[in-house]
Amino acid sequence: MATGRLGANDIAAATNTTVYTVPSDTFSVVTLSICNRGNQAVAVRVAVSAAATPVAAEWIEFDTEVLGKGVLERTGIVMDAGRLLVVYSSGANVSAVAFGIETPTA
Repeated sequence: MATGRLGANDIAAATNTTVYTVPSDTFSVVTLSICNRGNQAVAVRVAVSAAATPVAAEWIEFDTEVLGKGVLERTGIVMDAGRLLVVYSSGANVSAVAFGIETPTA
């Protein structure tokens, strides 16, 4: 069971990136912080997905604008075993950090 920082990635432009995957026999409560380190606004997407390429119904943020030097934070994301937290950005210079708690279900 982990607590604190669960995953982090530098998000490549126009690419779905898995930031965190919930271990088997576990559920997690996660906060996601997306930081735009660049000067230009970017559009970001966030999904709680069964696979690395989310389907339409799995997006919880879709083309949400994050201003240059801005932050988007989502709290209280509850994820079951095997789910992936996937982030997409329209531009480079974007970081995503997931932190929270993992709890065993068995």
